Parts: sequence; structure tokens; C-alpha cells
Amino acid sequence: MKKYLIALLGCILIFLVACSDSGETNGTNSDDVSNNNNNEGQNQGADTEEVELTFTIWGNDAHTQMYEDVLAQFYEENPGIKVNIQSIPFADYQQKLSVFAAGNELPDIGWVSEQMVPQFKENGILEDISDFGNDEDFDLDDFIPSTLELWTEGDKLLGLPFSTPPMIMYFNKTMFEEAGLETPLELAKKGEWTWEQMEEAAKALSKGEGADRDYGARFFTDWTNFSTLPSHTISYGGSMFNDDITDFTWNSPQGVDTFEMLDRMMFEDKSHVPPGENVNFEGGKVGMYTGMYSYISNVRGITDFEWDIAPLPKGPEGRAPLLGMAGMVAFTGSEHPEEAKKLLKFIQSKTGIQAQSAFFVPPRRSVLESDAFMNIPNNPPKESIQIAMIDQMNEGYMYPLHEDWTKIQSEIVNGFDKLFSQVASPEEILEEMEKNVDPLLK
Repeated sequence: MKKYLIALLGCILIFLVACSDSGETNGTNSDDVSNNNNNEGQNQGADTEEVELTFTIWGNDAHTQMYEDVLAQFYEENPGIKVNIQSIPFADYQQKLSVFAAGNELPDIGWVSEQMVPQFKENGILEDISDFGNDEDFDLDDFIPSTLELWTEGDKLLGLPFSTPPMIMYFNKTMFEEAGLETPLELAKKGEWTWEQMEEAAKALSKGEGADRDYGARFFTDWTNFSTLPSHTISYGGSMFNDDITDFTWNSPQGVDTFEMLDRMMFEDKSHVPPGENVNFEGGKVGMYTGMYSYISNVRGITDFEWDIAPLPKGPEGRAPLLGMAGMVAFTGSEHPEEAKKLLKFIQSKTGIQAQSAFFVPPRRSVLESDAFMNIPNNPPKESIQIAMIDQMNEGYMYPLHEDWTKIQSEIVNGFDKLFSQVASPEEILEEMEKNVDPLLK
């Protein structure tokens, strides 16, 4: 019996060894082959893994769609990169990016306005892109030199402009013609487009009651954006701040005149849209609206009335429109810095700037001077663009470049809230502004 069992076990062992040998292939067993196949699959997945980048803006749906169209060509050249466009309201933009920076969650690239630059430079969150100048195809020299000054720090280039407009005035041409008034553009051609003329025109255009009322003017993109008002003050010889931004100087006779003009138009003549109401220009109920060229995306589709653009009115010291210097940057800390810079370079190329010129005054000379920019469908006439924008490019003012601008702006907005609610006079408001803003400048 023992000999029988031993013989049986021997047969079983021989059978198992034979089975084991039949599963070997060049010294690699089937488990190893399976593992290698899995590893190869994983490696292939890693080779084709898609890189996701985030691009932040404060624009509207039309701007987002424009960038999506631009990115379609970028994807053809860079199939392994995906870009998520994130739109943040302008009023929240700087604060949100500061929060993102604190949490190491900054986007890869994004828009930055001129008043944000000092804080972002101080925080060290703007990536140096000076190596773009080494790329002959990119042609950094095509940018108008003055548009690069804000973004240059020593030998570093910390961003590129995409929009360099002066503020302009949109006007309802049909409303002016029906009222028998010369348009702002016609007056500007004759050198007679002044703040006094604007106020008189606003009064003449205003009529009706309640929801049917037409208003002559609206100066606010939103009710915290007061950027039109310093233009009035400066054109009469005043200022918001002294040259080195150490003193708040809006509390002056010229500043009081500006606040009194707004107060008069809102509450006496009722020629300006009332505080808090969103009666928009494109609805046909506002005769004149001050805004940047980017607002044109809101008005190109208007079919109910004729519209056009003109420069802001002038005062004894000339015109002083706000000069926008919005730029595009690569933020530090990106998980994909090379891909982020590749994306930024593509959007700021001649092709990218040409696409963006549908909404923004281009900083590249080749695009600004092109017929393609002047003749964009549903654009204002070439003459209007020349008079309202291009002729004003070297005039105007910029927001103060101060690292505490958000706090300064908040105090100024608080003052306008008091004007809107009629709880204090222009003199009292400006005195309180000076008292609250001056310590922030020291």
C-alpha cells in the first residue's frame, strides 16, 4: 500500500511540473505576461494623458465663445491639452484670485487688469515670460511699446496686454435724430463735444414716466464702477490723487463739481438712470452710455435702433478717458508651466490678437492698423473708431497703481453709496473719502 501511494504521488508531481512547463514562454510565466500587458496599458495611458489648464476671465458669454473658437485651432496643434475657461465677475475677480493664491489653487493663465498688477507683483504670483522675446515667430516687437510698460519689471516680462482702449461713449443715434439733436460724434468733429453739451443733451433726451421713461445717460457699467467720473474732474484740471499717489486729491472744487453734476442729473433733471436700476443701453431706453470697447459685444446685435460711438466729452483741459490696460498672464505654481506658457503664447499671437480684436482694441500694431480690425461685421464706421478710440489712445488717465487699491476702491464706492442714497452732500462725501483714503496711501 505504501509503495502504491508513493508511486501515485510521484505521478501527480510529474503531472504538475509538466503543466507548469507548458505555461512558460521564453522563461516568462503567464502571470508575468499578464502583468506586463497591464503595465504596458498603463504606460500607454500615461503617454496620452490629457493636460488640463484653467484660464480665468471676467468677460461675458460672447467673450467665452470667442476664446473657444480660438482654442479650436490650439487643440489641433496641441491635442494633449484641454483648457477650461472660468468666468468670474469683475467685482470679485481680484479677491478670488488672492484666495486662490493663498490656497495654492491659482489658474494656469488669466486676465489681469491694471489696478490688480501692483498687488500681484508684490505677491510674486506672475510668471516671467520674457523668453517669448526669443521667438521670432511670436514677434514681441509687434506690440506697441507703451502697452508693455505696465507688464515690465527690470528685465522680466510678467504679462502681455490684450486690450488697450480708452473709454468711449455709445449713443443711440435714432434717439438723437428723433429729438432733433446733433449727435456726440457730430459735435466732436466740430470740437464742440463738451460735458456741458452732454448734460444738456441728456436732459433733452429724457422723457416719459415709470417703466416707459427714456434716460439721457448712464455712466456706470455696474453700480460699483465709477470710472467715468474722474474723466470729468481731470478734464477741468483736477485729479483723484497726486502724482506719487500719497494724497487723495479728489476732494477739490473740481471734484465737488463732478459729484454735483452726477447728483443733479440723477435727482434734479432725472436724466441719468436712477441708482440701482439696470436700464441698459441695448434696451433702447438710454441715450448715452460710457463704457469700454469690450462692451461692443452687447450692442452689435441691436436691430431696434441705430447706434454709434464717440469720444468722451471734453473740458477746459481736454479729454481724459480711462485707459484700460488689461493683460494676460501665466500664474506661478502651475502643475503644467510649459503648457501654460504655450497656451498664453498662442492666445497672444497675431492670430489670437486678431480674434480678440472683435471685442478689444488690439495692442499689436499689425492688427490695430489692419482692415480686418476696422471692418469687423456690425462694427461702428471706420471714422467713428478713429475719432472715438484711436485718436484718444495717447490721452486719458489710468487707475492708480497701488497695492491696496481694493481697499481704496471700497472707500470710494462707500462714498458713492451715500450720494446714491442722498444721505450727504457732495462736499461732505468727498471730505469723508479723503479722511478714509489718505491713511491707506501712506
